Amino acid sequence: MRRVRKKLLILAGLFISGINSSWANSFKTISYDSDQKLSNSKYFNQVNEKVIYELNSPPDLFLPSLSKEVIIRKNQEIKYEQLQKILLDNNPTIKIYLEKIDQAKSLLRNSLSSWYPTINLSANGLPQYFESNNYNQSDAISDTSSKQWSSSVSAQIQWDLINPARIPEISEAKDSFEKAKNSYQMKLKDLELKAKKIYFNLQKANEEIEVAKKSIKSSMIGLKDAQIKFKSGIGTKLEMLEAQTQLARDKQFLNNKISDQKIGQRALAEILSLPENVTPLTGSKARIIGIWKSSLEETIIAAYSNNEELNNILLDVSISNSQAKAARAAGQPKLSIVNTFTSSFNKGELNKISPNTDNESSSFSNTIGLNASWYIFDGGSSQSLYKFNKSKSAEAKLNFAKTRAKIRKDVEEVFFKLETAKLNISASYSEVLSAKESLRLAKLRYESGISKQREIVNNQRDFTDSKVRYIVSVTDYNILLSDLSRQTGLDSIKPCDIKVKDESPQNHEKEISLSESNLIPLCQL
Repeated sequence: MRRVRKKLLILAGLFISGINSSWANSFKTISYDSDQKLSNSKYFNQVNEKVIYELNSPPDLFLPSLSKEVIIRKNQEIKYEQLQKILLDNNPTIKIYLEKIDQAKSLLRNSLSSWYPTINLSANGLPQYFESNNYNQSDAISDTSSKQWSSSVSAQIQWDLINPARIPEISEAKDSFEKAKNSYQMKLKDLELKAKKIYFNLQKANEEIEVAKKSIKSSMIGLKDAQIKFKSGIGTKLEMLEAQTQLARDKQFLNNKISDQKIGQRALAEILSLPENVTPLTGSKARIIGIWKSSLEETIIAAYSNNEELNNILLDVSISNSQAKAARAAGQPKLSIVNTFTSSFNKGELNKISPNTDNESSSFSNTIGLNASWYIFDGGSSQSLYKFNKSKSAEAKLNFAKTRAKIRKDVEEVFFKLETAKLNISASYSEVLSAKESLRLAKLRYESGISKQREIVNNQRDFTDSKVRYIVSVTDYNILLSDLSRQTGLDSIKPCDIKVKDESPQNHEKEISLSESNLIPLCQL
């Protein structure tokens, strides 16, 4: 028995000093069991399928202080197909939402721990030495002394058999975890849509710059011809001034579009979180990315089915109901089974005339029983919280109906605008062809002396405006198509088959498909 007691004291001492591995392993086993239960559950299987990521090391917390640290040193070509991958790899907002998923996962693990027993180990003096001397003036009472080494270890295991708040708390944590995953998906789709819009607008700016350069080149040729004719006495100064005015307009247009290009490049670099010394370039020209192949009714149903915002509202209803149940559980009885083991060891004696320091004594005790607690009256606190959370649940249900109506309105609005944008592409394409032919004829008339420079200036301006409107219509169409895909969660895009009518004199009423025209961009699909 003495050897057993000494071994118990040694083990207790090792535990307090942090060396005992047996207790640590027992806690690891409990944690492993909890993780295993989570990994086998449907909740974590879903997140493993949807969100598989590896966070990069946290960014350094510093600000650049030298101009060489922010100066643009290189250009990087970004393709449309690369936007999603670069966003996932670089964007800090996405990583923040991934951290929120991990936080919700940890809270879920914390709530699941209420199904497991708790183990508490405490010790007093490992060991402790007590020495004292008692002096008495009376001769009838002798002086006494105390010299003793002592130690005490106590272990308690408690397991809640009945805990009314346990199930609603776990249910709330599961719903919060699902809500965090939905919020991640929503933010990812929103950022993808924003990146696509920026990308399309940057393509538009690039195309408009090319249009402006060609217009300037044409205006310079027209100005040169007007100057030659003026010097030869054939033309007038008014024609030369009109050519100069058109050239100035084209230069202003080019300057504005260069500004739009730079702004778009930095906006794309910001959302993709590119290094500060890198400027992104679009890897392709403005092209129609496809057409929407689903009907309006199918689109609306898909928007309802794949909308994370509606799912989050339903989760809010469930969370509020779980919180209401947990609030009511505060006034219900709780039953626990408790096992307490205590061991103490003493060496020496207390209050003796001559204490024997070799005298040893020890004690062992084990107690097992049921503990019950019941908070009978709390002043109405639990009932008030119950009603509060039930009211939040009712509010969420009303928000569900409101959001559902808004989703349909938004989908229908984008769908109708998409149809209009498709028609605008055809109309603007026909306008480009007509304006181009008008400009050609105006130049022939001017060279023949039939018309004046004003006619060329007007037709050239119309030709430039028509090309810009065509580029804008293509960009608007792509943005609307991406917006519809984001709202529905569908990749319901197929190669474009938009038909346009070439109403030029040479090809009157001839239908030309996109793939047959060098002016209308080919689909990227």
